[in-house]
Amino acid sequence: MIILHYTGMRDGRAALDRLCDPEAEVSAHYLVEEDGRVLALVDEERQAWHAGVSGWGGRRRLNDVSIGIEIVNPGHEWGYRPFPEQQMQAVERLVADIVRRRVIRPALVLGHSDVAPARKDDPGELFEWSRLARQGLAVALAGAPEGMPDRELAVAALRRIGYDFELPATEPWHVIRAFQRRFRPSRVDGVLDAQTMGLIMTLEREYPSA
Repeated sequence: MIILHYTGMRDGRAALDRLCDPEAEVSAHYLVEEDGRVLALVDEERQAWHAGVSGWGGRRRLNDVSIGIEIVNPGHEWGYRPFPEQQMQAVERLVADIVRRRVIRPALVLGHSDVAPARKDDPGELFEWSRLARQGLAVALAGAPEGMPDRELAVAALRRIGYDFELPATEPWHVIRAFQRRFRPSRVDGVLDAQTMGLIMTLEREYPSA
């Protein structure tokens, strides 16, 4: 499993200092700078502390089973902005290399908000998942027919996709919002509208073993 994050700090220097500070108790296997430089911080064979309280597909303690990639971006708190082209190219190359070497399915290349929907927003709605999907490195949807909103049906489908509704303080709208941030980034509000319902059911149908 690969989990993508944004750093959510003012700049790359601040992020690197924090990731290298033992007292911060946070780390990642890789840091991707805005200019495309990739820094290897923790050996892939060792656990990094990047996922926190998280879950996916019935698993918890995702730090034990995942590689964490931090992507330099100030995030929603410090002026969220699009990811530069050279940075996205570097992320694509890095993910492609890890996926190839470790034989990771596209459905297990995830965002932090996917695995911790009540706590995290990263890498956020500006991250271009479609670029990874075009190379077979992640899952994305180009669109879907609208569907009649049905909360019970949507929750069941989201569970089958992999989302964890039993994480502490997690409400259904948190998970719906996380899904939108990834698959309907034009409007992220946690409301189960007809467009979101259609996307959920299409994803569950096309990727039933995600």
